[in-house]
Amino acid sequence: MIPLRTDSAVAAIYGFARTSQVIRPLFSSGVSAGFPSPAEDYIEQHLDLNELLIRRPAATFFVRVNGDSMNGAGINHGDILIVDRSVEPAGGKIVIAVIDGEFTVKRLVGSGASRRLVAENPAYPPIELSGASSCEIWGVVTGSIHQF
Repeated sequence: MIPLRTDSAVAAIYGFARTSQVIRPLFSSGVSAGFPSPAEDYIEQHLDLNELLIRRPAATFFVRVNGDSMNGAGINHGDILIVDRSVEPAGGKIVIAVIDGEFTVKRLVGSGASRRLVAENPAYPPIELSGASSCEIWGVVTGSIHQF
């Protein structure tokens, strides 16, 4: 029998308490990812990062990623994920789950009795959500904060 390779995937969990706005300038022109474009010298509006990242404050929490099982989805070790408990954990969504008492982040695939949690790294096998293990979906990942 081949041992199942797993990772804890969640290093820390943070709550959300909105005590102030985080407002930064938002320039009206986009930034070219191809050829450079002329710069514009004005700010169109201000952007509140709380409004952009947090849709439902009462249902939102953050987790820090530990491991490489979701690299293929652009989720890397050390990233902070924004998780909304009020979003329905449907097939195709990336979720935070607790399996046998351990947190993990994976893509939920399938529906009904035929559901599994799938890593976005081929080194990790899918986790079948049958009656064999205890699994609870804690929330759906709605965003990622990735620093370079």
